Amino acid sequence: MELNVKTLGKLRIKIRKIESFIFTVLAKITVSGNYKFKANGYTKLSKQTSLGVNCHFNGLIINGKGNVIIGDNFHSGPNCRFITVNHNINGSLLPYDQTEVIKNITIGENVWLGRDVTILGGVTIGEGAIIQACSVVSSNIAPLAIAGGHPARTFSQRDEKHYFQLKADKIFL
Repeated sequence: MELNVKTLGKLRIKIRKIESFIFTVLAKITVSGNYKFKANGYTKLSKQTSLGVNCHFNGLIINGKGNVIIGDNFHSGPNCRFITVNHNINGSLLPYDQTEVIKNITIGENVWLGRDVTILGGVTIGEGAIIQACSVVSSNIAPLAIAGGHPARTFSQRDEKHYFQLKADKIFL
């Protein structure tokens, strides 16, 4: 059998579909509840995770025991991480003690995270927000904000009228 460009392209598509199926099955093992979502990269959720509809993970790992709420139409780039637990720096030992500080994370609907984004515990990301690749989000991000950096800061806003028109018309990826 001769492999040409067209045949190789079809083979790559089939391999991606198989990978997505495997990543999705593995991610479903890590979450409580019968959620429908798609994982195109290694994704490890937690038993404390609640998902909206139409969530797409291209690689997300949730660390810790905190609750994580992810709204509808969420998309993550590869290698994203949510951290809901930290060491107690105000405990009885230095630099920290054996107790854990657990903080929840809330992600609004229609949020898009670029690749390699880290979200720390205690953070809420508002509806329609976009987080730039390689950002560390350590404080809340307002709805429709476009934010990035270390720590992530808002540097732009989505067009509110356009956003809400797309939402009203139910035009989702």
